Amino acid sequence: MRNNVLRNTTTVVLAGGKGTRLEPLTLDRAKPAVPFGGNYRIIDFVLSNAINSGLRRILVLTQYKALSLDRHINLGWRQYFCAELGEFLDVVPPQQRIDEHWYQGTADAVYQNIFAIEKDRPEYIVILAGDHIYKMNYLSMIEFHREMEADLTVGALNVSREAAKSFGVIEVDEDSRITGFEEKPNEPKTLPGDDQNCLASMGIYVFTARFLFEQLCRDATEPESHHDFGKNIIPSIIDTQRVFAFPFKDENRKRHAYWRDVGTIDAYYEANMDLIEIDPELNLYDQDWPIRTLQSNLPPPKFVFGSDGDPHRRGQAIDSLVSPGTIVSGGTVQRSVISPNVRVNSYASVENSIIFEGVNIGRHARVRRAIIDKNVNIPPGMEIGFDLDLDRRRGFTISPSGIVVISRNDNPSTDLDNVQYVDPPVTMYR
Repeated sequence: MRNNVLRNTTTVVLAGGKGTRLEPLTLDRAKPAVPFGGNYRIIDFVLSNAINSGLRRILVLTQYKALSLDRHINLGWRQYFCAELGEFLDVVPPQQRIDEHWYQGTADAVYQNIFAIEKDRPEYIVILAGDHIYKMNYLSMIEFHREMEADLTVGALNVSREAAKSFGVIEVDEDSRITGFEEKPNEPKTLPGDDQNCLASMGIYVFTARFLFEQLCRDATEPESHHDFGKNIIPSIIDTQRVFAFPFKDENRKRHAYWRDVGTIDAYYEANMDLIEIDPELNLYDQDWPIRTLQSNLPPPKFVFGSDGDPHRRGQAIDSLVSPGTIVSGGTVQRSVISPNVRVNSYASVENSIIFEGVNIGRHARVRRAIIDKNVNIPPGMEIGFDLDLDRRRGFTISPSGIVVISRNDNPSTDLDNVQYVDPPVTMYR
């Protein structure tokens, strides 16, 4: 029975958002393509959830700055699908089949690709957002949808009353049937008997296919609609159709359910920093629910200089994630996430930071509470994150909590005439 359900299900991943709150990291890439946790991209989590759930007919709908996302999926994900068995992972750019405009909302994105979705005659449609970090078995939600004979099932998560202002807030009866839905309310309705928490939509939907197509075609004819699932589709059907909430069941196997929207610099930074804890809330080492990604052909990370008698010139990483291809050459990395092919040179230090692929940290440079984008070169002796006013004058982005972000479009430089440093003498040359 499960195999029949999976064969008759098509998954649609919405991966076209601009991610403006995550700028400058999204100036040149789509939000789902932003690196996370050293080796991964944000979209790897939803795609891994889909594969681990047995879903193997997947359409990824892209829109803005999708080149790196498209390349990542083509190089890292197609190997897991067998076309002879009817499996596919297709990246679908905007087709403009309906009109010459970008997607107007989440429902419009699906509507404009309705021909690609219905050609395989699915019985169920799973719609997912490609920019959240979590682990979930979607098959359990599909089975719940079937058991309840639902037209639509919405993934639901308990959140605080304050956080609920950024979500679609759900009201349910004792059978989990949705009786009320309000998108991003100023005064969210709380759970019965709990005035501090609300039930929020995760942006995860299971539709019966025929019902979805009917609702999309109806919504497309309404000129006042935002053509959005949360703002229009769901509120318009809860009084007349069978619409249910499915409580989030975390496959992370931790005490607290883990789900993160990394849509701002500070939220993104905190989610990455959580990974370096001794027992992080998100378990990347769970072989029962693996998170897959593009695995580049790179050598292991390397740490050099430590036996030459110079205590200040030691390649080491403490409480950190260090990716393949990285060389820590006489520098120190502490409580940081280091992506592939990074080089940290002698006497340099990196603390509480996220370093993207291909970054070079010059000798004697110091980086603290920063996010350094791909292929940026930090000059010798430069200090980042120690004087935020100076970093602002340099043109770097500073988050509300004081995280310094250096993008690929920035040009880190320093007045080397004013940088005074002398390498300590060493007893051995290496």
